[in-house]
Amino acid sequence: MAVDIEKTTREMIRNGTWKFENGVFYQAFRNGIAGYDGENFFFPDSWSKGERKEAMEKLSFILGLDTDLDSFYAEISDSPFAFLAEEFRGLTVPAAPSTYQALVETIAQQQVSFDFAQRTIANLVALAGKPINDLYAFPGAEDVAEMDEEKLKEAKLGYRAGYIRSLTLLYLEGKLNLELWDWKVEDAIKYLTKFRGIGKWTAELFLAYGLRKNVYPAGDLGLKRGIAKIFGRSVKEVKERDVREVIEPYGKWKGLLAFYVTCYDRKTELERKGR
Repeated sequence: MAVDIEKTTREMIRNGTWKFENGVFYQAFRNGIAGYDGENFFFPDSWSKGERKEAMEKLSFILGLDTDLDSFYAEISDSPFAFLAEEFRGLTVPAAPSTYQALVETIAQQQVSFDFAQRTIANLVALAGKPINDLYAFPGAEDVAEMDEEKLKEAKLGYRAGYIRSLTLLYLEGKLNLELWDWKVEDAIKYLTKFRGIGKWTAELFLAYGLRKNVYPAGDLGLKRGIAKIFGRSVKEVKERDVREVIEPYGKWKGLLAFYVTCYDRKTELERKGR
């Protein structure tokens, strides 16, 4: 089962660094814009072989092109989640092009709706990112560090601006390691939550979104609400332990399943609000 790029981009953070146009996904990097149409990759003529290889790897990572969707759908085929395979066939979990971007975007989502978070992230990108044609390259840590907290607050980040700035400085000083690729999930969560501004929800979401770890934020409201809808329960009844009880048995597919449940909640909430 091939990845459906259009469906996947619908669930991506609309931050101004990418676009889906005429069947092609375009992503801005600091050295230019690369694209992928489901079969072919597109690069600026001036790029070297190394730059093209790196961009191909990044695009594959962002879109989760190596996800074995057929195996996932087989795993959930006889479960209460089976309908999600038809609802979102071809969808993968989008990921951030860099761990620093993942951290910033995860912090920006704390305690606000996904829609509001997207707007603040887009504001930050416009404020500090590098314009490339009609897109922006996501700001690097150095770009963010140049701005004080008040300037960052112009992006409507609220108290999260302080967290982003302080964590950015720690990252630049080498005191915050985000390259936790080989760490066990439990160890990575324990490490990350030592830093002010990173709670368990943020750590779990960062590991999923920035490193593609098989983990999910069990305390997430959207995920709990999705579980409540699927099992006919009140969202107030669904606790973090209840989420883990129904998601954990799916082993290596638990992170992807949790994402599908969250997307189902987003979709049904939009339909409810549209009525």
